[in-house]
Amino acid sequence: MLTESEGKIAVQLARDTIETYLRTGEMMDGSEIELPSIFNEKRGVFVTLTKDELLRGCIGHPYPDSPLKYAITDSALSAAIRDPRFPPLRVDETMRVVVEVTVLTPPEKIEALPKDLPGKIEIGRHGLIVKKGYRQGLLLPQVAPENEMDEIDFLSHTCLKAGLGHDAWLTGAEVYCFEGQIFAEKTPNGEVIEKQFEKKACFGGGSGKKAQK
Repeated sequence: MLTESEGKIAVQLARDTIETYLRTGEMMDGSEIELPSIFNEKRGVFVTLTKDELLRGCIGHPYPDSPLKYAITDSALSAAIRDPRFPPLRVDETMRVVVEVTVLTPPEKIEALPKDLPGKIEIGRHGLIVKKGYRQGLLLPQVAPENEMDEIDFLSHTCLKAGLGHDAWLTGAEVYCFEGQIFAEKTPNGEVIEKQFEKKACFGGGSGKKAQK
């Protein structure tokens, strides 16, 4: 777990990476920045950008394959200029963008019969990865509560994110869960807080809400 001050550093590192590249065309060298020791530990991470409360980019490292500092800088730049869903961020947009960093625990496969999968998922706590063949989709823990999804919605939208049918979790797809610690600016370049969601099981009918990340 990151402390509050470490979370603020993580978000500032993501913002500085984006702004430095957009203004100078140069990538920040994380090895030259003095950071707390946790930033040298390998962690999964996602960087999410929103503009006017709408998604503007979200890319990350699902697995702990890089030291946290490099995972943040790479994910931040990718969210800004490499997310295929959006045009590259412009420098004049940076002061309208809210930066959010989610630090992940390693994904773990949910060992359960397909019909029992919803009961293994805790809304507000778990993010999901669905895999089948060469297809893979991921949704962060905040997606479900932010979009008023229940467990079946969440499973279905993660399948769709993977390019699979909405019911692939019932027909042989592998489902993994992970947790995330979320730090975000309250306003563009403003105060950084740790976001908390009520953790609850709300197994029931589909809400029809769409995922945004």
